[in-house]
Amino acid sequence: SMRITNLCLSFHFPQVEDVVGCHVEDAVTFWAQSVSRCNDLLKLSCALADICPRANAIFGKPDFNKIYGGCFSEDGCWYRCTVQQVINDEKAGTMFLLLYIDYGNSEVLNRSEIVEIPADLQCPSVAKKYRLWGLQIPTDQNLNMFDQGKKFLGSLVFEKEIKIRHKAKHEDGTIIVQAEYEKTDIGEEVAKTGLAEKFKSPVSTKDGEEKKADLIQNQPWNLKVPVPLWVNRQDRSLSRPRGRLEQSVTNAKNENVAGNRTFVTKEKMLSSGSVSDSGLEKTRKDQMLVEENEKLKAEREVLRRENENLVKMQKELELQVKQLERELQEEKKASRETAECFGKTLSEYIGTKMRNLVANVKVLKEIRHTKKNARFGEDLSQAIEVVTEGCLAVPCSLERLRKTWVEYDLAQEKIQLCKNVDERDEIITKRNEVQANLYSAVEELILEVDQLPLSERSRTLQELSASLEVAYGQVHEAERTEQVFEQFFKWQRTKTEEFIRVRNDTNAALQTLTNWFSGIVKCFDLMTEESLNIEEVIGNVDEVLKKAELDICKELETDLAEHDETDKKIITSAYNEVACKIRQEQHLITVIQNKYLDSVEFRKQAVEWLNKRPNIDNLISIKKTLKNLKAQLRWKLVEKSNFEESDDYSELEMTRIKDKIAELRNSVLREIYKEQEEYEKLTYLVQKWFPELPLLYPEAGILKYMNSGGLLTLSLERDLLDVEPMKELSTKRPLVCAEIQDQKVLLKGYSVDTNSETKVIERVARYHRAWGQQKENSGLLQLMFLLFCKARFKLMILSDPLVYLMVPYYPGESLEALQSDAPLTLKEALKVMKGVAQGLSTLHGASIVHGSLHGNNVFAVNRQQGIVGDFDFTKTEEQRAGALVAGALSLVSPELKRGQPPSAASDMYAFGGLLLWV
Repeated sequence: SMRITNLCLSFHFPQVEDVVGCHVEDAVTFWAQSVSRCNDLLKLSCALADICPRANAIFGKPDFNKIYGGCFSEDGCWYRCTVQQVINDEKAGTMFLLLYIDYGNSEVLNRSEIVEIPADLQCPSVAKKYRLWGLQIPTDQNLNMFDQGKKFLGSLVFEKEIKIRHKAKHEDGTIIVQAEYEKTDIGEEVAKTGLAEKFKSPVSTKDGEEKKADLIQNQPWNLKVPVPLWVNRQDRSLSRPRGRLEQSVTNAKNENVAGNRTFVTKEKMLSSGSVSDSGLEKTRKDQMLVEENEKLKAEREVLRRENENLVKMQKELELQVKQLERELQEEKKASRETAECFGKTLSEYIGTKMRNLVANVKVLKEIRHTKKNARFGEDLSQAIEVVTEGCLAVPCSLERLRKTWVEYDLAQEKIQLCKNVDERDEIITKRNEVQANLYSAVEELILEVDQLPLSERSRTLQELSASLEVAYGQVHEAERTEQVFEQFFKWQRTKTEEFIRVRNDTNAALQTLTNWFSGIVKCFDLMTEESLNIEEVIGNVDEVLKKAELDICKELETDLAEHDETDKKIITSAYNEVACKIRQEQHLITVIQNKYLDSVEFRKQAVEWLNKRPNIDNLISIKKTLKNLKAQLRWKLVEKSNFEESDDYSELEMTRIKDKIAELRNSVLREIYKEQEEYEKLTYLVQKWFPELPLLYPEAGILKYMNSGGLLTLSLERDLLDVEPMKELSTKRPLVCAEIQDQKVLLKGYSVDTNSETKVIERVARYHRAWGQQKENSGLLQLMFLLFCKARFKLMILSDPLVYLMVPYYPGESLEALQSDAPLTLKEALKVMKGVAQGLSTLHGASIVHGSLHGNNVFAVNRQQGIVGDFDFTKTEEQRAGALVAGALSLVSPELKRGQPPSAASDMYAFGGLLLWV
């Protein structure tokens, strides 16, 4: 910037100069830039591009004598400019008319696009305004002629190197010149076209200038892009800058007045043809004096401007000197403060260094004390040792036991499937041999497992797994390889060796420092008489301190640094492998423990049944007792019937007979329960030990009992009970009510034949097994007994057998009855329907579809417990799904209406309808 200023301040206008035209105002006025100042213009452009984007926008009223930076609208570049006029527009606000002083064109910008520029760029303009010598605008020139003159002059001077000769200078700075381009006089060329004329008289010149002003006022504004001279531009039309109205008029007037004053005497002398030779000589001398006077005035003006420029430069240099003095003082002050700070730091260097060293040693002690340096998987290496070296081996007897148990199960299955009595004994004998071998294998396993620390090992693995999970997080499944542990131990050895080396270096450095301190103490011991060599004692203490500090920092960095991705991958792989081995061994321990418990149970039962076989003597005895009690009961029932028709009827005797009948009925029921218990024992033996019992004792009916799920009893007959027909509940099948041990029960009769009997028993058994899993909490109606009897018509024709199913009786507690008489409250309904949902869940869990859920088949026991009633076991699921309703709501799901089979979803649809209904 200073170089640009110096170049600008040192510029002088020569008498003859080469310029390049850059802007044309009219047919006789143009702006041009000196060819010698192209480099100055480039430096100005670079400086403006660097300074203006960060400069402050103008604030308040602008200074018309000050140079600013303006952002030209057409290329967005910054150029130097001066404010010519302030324009107040109602819509756009305050705008400013600018003159780009280095190019000569004008533009209107707002405040934000005009910035302050530093003083070193406040140098004179590069472009100057020139006027052709001895020409003026014709007084009668119209606007069209004015534009033609402007374009014609532009074609002669725009971006062309012109040689100019200075003739005069106006007060506004316009320079009157004679311009030539390649030996062509530009003024003469303009005059030949008639677009401008030579001066005629002062009056006419003045009128012509006023005419020019009028033309300029009527001329629309057109802006010229301030493009640097060195940029190649093509087809750039000349344009008249905006906002130069008043200035142009003033310049024109001043120029005409001066020009007329200069040449009026000469014109008069040339026009006078009657003067004498002496007068002519005198006139020539006067003309020469006038011209010399003009030259002297011009030279004085140049000297005056040079003097002003030198004074201005001197002031600027003085300001720069003061600025440099202030900067020098600030630098001296900063240097002095830096020296003081450095001296203070130097004086405290030893104390600071020792404090830092002691602090680092303290941290290092804490890390070593708490063993935080065990970062290289010591816990993981210990876990690897536990799962590899202390791993439990599979007991040798376990495989033998597994094979023998498979043989035993196969032998038992053969007995179950055996139908030939002749092969039965051979199969049983072979089974007994396998059973003896199994007992031997069980004994061997128990002895071997008793020697194993299963509980202790399981606890160790569990604790190890928990501690590793806390340290390393959850286990992630990854591909297992054989070299995981080997890779881990190799990494651990490398890291450990490096760490030990770092720790040894630290210990050695601290030991060296300790030895130095021990030696330096002697230097300060005034009582010692030993002569010490200072150089030997002090030695290279700086290196000792630096070495100790570096080694301590390195060990701390090693201790506190995080593992990189490679280290993490190695550790994670080893951890996953350890966790996998822990799970495998825990599974093995679980298998061994389960086999051990099964073996202990087998041995316990085998001791009882190994050398003896069960029999059905107790069952036969119970059946004989039942037969006797049923005979007595039938006799008493006949006696009661006869006594009712006898003429000797007595209430006392009838009461005695009824009491005896009730006593016999209770005895029969007690014996039936005993029979059920005996059947349960035999069922257990058949399933667990002796599947041959149904073959050995077919008359006992063990298989029928097992197939019915424990419901079937052949000892209980409907005729032995005091039943009451319940025609109001059902007209489709026999339905009677009885009382057993103070509990009312219903006997539902189902007509079956030989083909359907098996299916009915199978369905009843499935339902009863589903109930038996949770019993009272199952949400299902309990099935008590399944019994058979033969019903005969009055014509003594044998009918199909009737199967009777005994269930608890809940009179008036069906949903249909309750909602008709006393509807459930919301709280009661929620409890009841929760039980119904549990019942459906129990059935669906056993793969049973109810298919007949409705208000009469759901019970609300005591208005608290919801129970799902049973269904017609003689029908399939499709046959049971009928027109189910609850009040006005249909409980038939859409898929049932479309003909699809019932499913758990259709049951839930019916449940939803019931829930909405209640």
